[in-house]
Amino acid sequence: MMEKITPNRIDEIISAEIQNIEIDTDLHDIVSKNMIHGPCGSLNNNSLCMSDGKCTKRYPRDLLAETITDNDGYPLYRRRSIEDGGKSITLKVLNNTIDVDNRWVVA
Repeated sequence: MMEKITPNRIDEIISAEIQNIEIDTDLHDIVSKNMIHGPCGSLNNNSLCMSDGKCTKRYPRDLLAETITDNDGYPLYRRRSIEDGGKSITLKVLNNTIDVDNRWVVA
């Protein structure tokens, strides 16, 4: 019988977070440039993912202090808030600068 994958094991393999630039500059840059959704919603209502005022990809996601495995088999990935040690970046969108946190990271 196969062993159930634990949230800690998932966190060893998958990250839905902006990486600490002081620990891994390359990974921070990759995530910041290639794995940020949108932003959409109130930050950019004209984004292609928007339909009837909502993001069809369900962003921004909820912030979670730890990964949760759901009954349907799909995990809800850890996305720490700034207060819990999460990181943020500043992006320029439509000539505005906005702060983006882990709610916007694509996993």
